[in-house]
Amino acid sequence: MSRVLWCACVRTRSSIGHHHNIRPCRIPSLFSTNSVNYFGSSTRATAQQLPITPGPSTVSKFTMGIPEIPASPSFPKEEEKVLQFWKDIDAFQTSLKLAEGRPPFSFYDGPPFATGLPHYGHLLAGTIKDVVTRYAAATGHYVERRFGWDTHGLPVEFEIDKKLGIKGPQDVMAMGIDKYNAECRAIVMKYAAEWETTVTRMGRWIDFRNDYKTLNLSFMESVWWVFKQLHEKGQVYRGFRIMPYSTAIHTPLSNFEANQNYKDVIDPAVVVSFPLVSDPSVSFLAWTTTPWTLPSNLALCVHPEMEYIKIEDGETGAKWILLEKRLAILYKDPKKAKYTVLQKMKGSELKGLEYEPLFDYFADRKGTAFRVVADNYVTDDSGTGIVHQAPAFGEDDFRVCTDNKIVTGEGDLPNPVDAVGNFTPEVKDYAGMYIKEADKLIQKDLKTKGRLIRQSQISHSYPFCWRSDTPLIYKAVPGWFVRVSNINEKLVANNNQTYWVPDNVKEKRFHNWLENARDWNISRNRYWGTPIPLWVSDDYEEVVAIGSVEELRRLSGCQELTDIHRDKIDHITIPSRQGKGVLRRVPEVFDCWFESGSMPYAQQHYPFENAQKFQSTFPADFIAEGVDQTRGWFYTLMVLSTHLFDKPAFKNVIVNGLVLASDGKKMSKRLKNYPDPNEVMHSYGADALRLYVINSPAVRADNLRFREEGVKELVAKVFLPWYNAYRFFFAQLALLKKEHNVDFVYNPKMDVSGDQNVMDRWILASTQTLIDFVRTEMKAYRLYTVTPRLLNLIDALTNWYIRFNRKRLKGDNGPADAVQALNVLFEVLLSLCKMMSPFTPFIVETMYQNLRTCLPHSDAEDTRSIHFLPFPEAKKEYFNEDIERAVSRMQSVIELGRFIRDQKTLPIKTPLRELIVINADQQFHDDIRSLEKYIVEELNVRTLTTTNEESKYGVQYKLVPDWKVLGQKLKKDLSKVRAGLATVSQDDIRRYVNDGNLTVSGITLGAEDLQVVRFFADTSSTLHAQSSGNVLVIMDTALDESLIHEGLAREVINRVQRLRKKAGLVPTDEVLYFVDIKQDDGNVLEKVLQEQRSVLDKVLKQELLLSPRSGDVIMEEEQEVGNFKFLLSLVKA
Repeated sequence: MSRVLWCACVRTRSSIGHHHNIRPCRIPSLFSTNSVNYFGSSTRATAQQLPITPGPSTVSKFTMGIPEIPASPSFPKEEEKVLQFWKDIDAFQTSLKLAEGRPPFSFYDGPPFATGLPHYGHLLAGTIKDVVTRYAAATGHYVERRFGWDTHGLPVEFEIDKKLGIKGPQDVMAMGIDKYNAECRAIVMKYAAEWETTVTRMGRWIDFRNDYKTLNLSFMESVWWVFKQLHEKGQVYRGFRIMPYSTAIHTPLSNFEANQNYKDVIDPAVVVSFPLVSDPSVSFLAWTTTPWTLPSNLALCVHPEMEYIKIEDGETGAKWILLEKRLAILYKDPKKAKYTVLQKMKGSELKGLEYEPLFDYFADRKGTAFRVVADNYVTDDSGTGIVHQAPAFGEDDFRVCTDNKIVTGEGDLPNPVDAVGNFTPEVKDYAGMYIKEADKLIQKDLKTKGRLIRQSQISHSYPFCWRSDTPLIYKAVPGWFVRVSNINEKLVANNNQTYWVPDNVKEKRFHNWLENARDWNISRNRYWGTPIPLWVSDDYEEVVAIGSVEELRRLSGCQELTDIHRDKIDHITIPSRQGKGVLRRVPEVFDCWFESGSMPYAQQHYPFENAQKFQSTFPADFIAEGVDQTRGWFYTLMVLSTHLFDKPAFKNVIVNGLVLASDGKKMSKRLKNYPDPNEVMHSYGADALRLYVINSPAVRADNLRFREEGVKELVAKVFLPWYNAYRFFFAQLALLKKEHNVDFVYNPKMDVSGDQNVMDRWILASTQTLIDFVRTEMKAYRLYTVTPRLLNLIDALTNWYIRFNRKRLKGDNGPADAVQALNVLFEVLLSLCKMMSPFTPFIVETMYQNLRTCLPHSDAEDTRSIHFLPFPEAKKEYFNEDIERAVSRMQSVIELGRFIRDQKTLPIKTPLRELIVINADQQFHDDIRSLEKYIVEELNVRTLTTTNEESKYGVQYKLVPDWKVLGQKLKKDLSKVRAGLATVSQDDIRRYVNDGNLTVSGITLGAEDLQVVRFFADTSSTLHAQSSGNVLVIMDTALDESLIHEGLAREVINRVQRLRKKAGLVPTDEVLYFVDIKQDDGNVLEKVLQEQRSVLDKVLKQELLLSPRSGDVIMEEEQEVGNFKFLLSLVKA
């Protein structure tokens, strides 16, 4: 089929809402304070009697045994009451006890640092984790959920360094490692209480009592075991590597840490000369953005295959050698510059030439150093094509210099920069000066020596320390490494066994990182961390790896150990077995990423305890963290599990994106560009915040621009309509009891045969189809497909089912039909609460506590909380694709009709003559006809016409080609088609719509070559059309006196209903209605109210009294409808 579009655009309504007069407000609590029970229970003998835990407040008052649901809830306050209820029944632990013996669903929680407060990124990831684990528990699994704390490492030490003014290692040694670590231990749980408060307030169920901390002896001992396994497999070595190094925190960082924080900076960019030893009148030119590395220069590197030139500068007479393509580094316009080319040569011809060093600090290396080497890493896109080599400060520099025997890479590196980034006495002219501060002085000295040829600045992206936010340097450091490059293929293979949402993170970002992963520096030259358990001889030739506390005691003879931090074990020695005296522990501690990557084992104290438990729950069924963890926790988990067991540490992972400020910038405490999460929860409730983040692009690893207004909108468009549907249900129960003395009890086995109400069958089918859909999608961890569908059901319930069945629910068709409709409404409300329970745990608890008063007796073990109940199974006997299709088509027609009314400013209360629905499909006609009464009533039209006769109503077609696409396809024949399209008839276009082929000027066009646009040619000023897809509706908007009068009567009814709502009345309140007409030219309003008395009485269920009011007034207001004014009074009956 060809593509067919309607020319008229459809204004899409939000899928949630369109409720008028709904606004969030601060209103009385949903919980009454004059009772001793939380949620109350009905006293009706027919209702289920369920155990209730005593407490200070209750959900609802009761009238006639039916809960009274207040009109205006304060969701945050009700959530706090639910929290208290959960606390008093110990809901989370109770749910775990109820689940004992069920199949386990294992979950690992990545440990955060407690030295900072939780932010939106934590709350997003925590909500994802809570949704999935709640769902797993509800679907028949035992789900242990332990909170974890990352208590070691740089974040803690950095805080102590700032507090105590620690400037370097000498300061720590002066105060003592024991005192330093005591300071660290004192703050590691600084914000633990705030974390627990915020996480709990968000509704997340996770165990803080049985948490794990990386500082616990049991955790640290398992980390030792992990390390020893790697050491015994030959996967650990001591290396001398160029690493990203933070001078602010005095330690190297891993490569993935260095990639976390790039910033644009301005650095010096200088061209420096290196005179040849053989001809001092000729100099090599090298370019650098790090002048501080020049004192450590040992070599120059060229590309062996590139063309270099020797030139004589026309202004100075100086002779320079550089890459031919890089003359622009010297001259703005090389074509106009004054210079003479003296010689051309390949880079390989320069190899071995010696030059004069810039400084004499390492002049004793002449003969070995200060010569030209060649390597293919040199590029021609920047600099001079000659790269200065400082092997202690660059990865390529180190590699090239060791390959060319300039240094061995062991103990002979010139490395005149200390741990805090200051020059050492080896560089006497700048000793004690911070390297970046020395840049200017070095340039000044080079200029004085005549070696500074060009001096400028460059803006480029540069790595910063993720913790201290200071520039990193690359520096040679000794360290302990875990081999990774030798298991790249295994890592990739294990990654292929995992399932990711979204999968592109697995297939691209994570796969590429694993494929090219380098060996991992796991050591840190710090103090507060798990000590690396290696005891070595002074010459490092004898090495003993310790894998447990007991092993250390056995080999060393030390006493019982209850703590294995540095200050407790650094003094312990082990006798040498090779006659080398005693072995001492190496000074380094583990990178905290090694600890977090070990958490699957260490949280269980494996293998020392819980071996069977670990083996039955490893790999984890599920983990979730932010996209930044592809180079962090996800990576370290995969590396360690691959080394240990050759399998991934997890099976399924959801990756969330970043939460940014509303302007797209990073959230910043300094800029205060985001609202406090606790304030947002206080204003709108945790459910609203949960639903906002879980229904956002962040669940697909895209970024979320956080808008507080978005949370507020959810309250108005989702929670209030949903709450009002729940409240409406109980109001109708009260009305049923009052008018018919019927006590409602839910009947779970309803008759859904063809004789039952079609809207009942539709909402039941939609609900059960959704249950089936949610189960399928949650099994695939696609939260982003589930939440929109759940919100659509709320919309379907509030804007369609209740709206279209209000009269039935109110009992207009008798008590039997009302009970049937209420039973359907209850089924949907309860099913919706169960489906939404993992997503919005608070509101569903509140609703359930009242809904369960309508349940028949149950033998279930514990039904006190909705979170103890199983997730619903789809009742396939309710499935009905035909009805779902028909109602969907009805909704499309109604939406189009509403749009026309809005466009023409025709209120729905004004009846119209006719609605015409045009569609070519007879099944479409049948579907619309089967639901005609709903369309006629909802759009307030007298007649509904369905037809396929487009021409009768002036529907025409036109072809819209994509000339760019056709031009590429047709080339020279395009002009023929352009001319021929103007002659194509309406009949030809109709045939093209059906068969997808059209011949124009002898050239055949296919279905994808043209778009067909239908448009409605107005034949009358009173006919107006709107379309969507393949359906067009036309509405006759002409009005006559009878239509106007009926609309006026409906408007008066609406004013009565609005005033009742404003007065806070419920259906069972007995009220008299008085209308005192104040302005009525020609007595039109009075006439209309007399003519339409039967309609008014039927809808209002009582007489409208046309006289000044008398009696006790509940509320009255002057109303204005068109040119008419009247005083409407509500008076006690």
